[in-house]
Amino acid sequence: MLKINDLIASAESVCDRYERGRIERETVREWILRLGSYPSPHGDRVREAAAWFRAHPASEVPADVRNVDVDRLRAIFLQ
Repeated sequence: MLKINDLIASAESVCDRYERGRIERETVREWILRLGSYPSPHGDRVREAAAWFRAHPASEVPADVRNVDVDRLRAIFLQ
């Protein structure tokens, strides 16, 4: 079982950098898809985000999809 505090710190960092355009969407997608198993409620949010990024694999997406990307990432660390 992985540590929730590490997940929260990583999710905040990835979300912030993605929102500011400092990392590419594909990097975020790879990161979320490699995350391990976490307990609820954070684990539920990780699984939801992973499902979202699997369903929307394109590197270049419209602003509305990018907004949902950010919302999915925020849901991991905002409870």
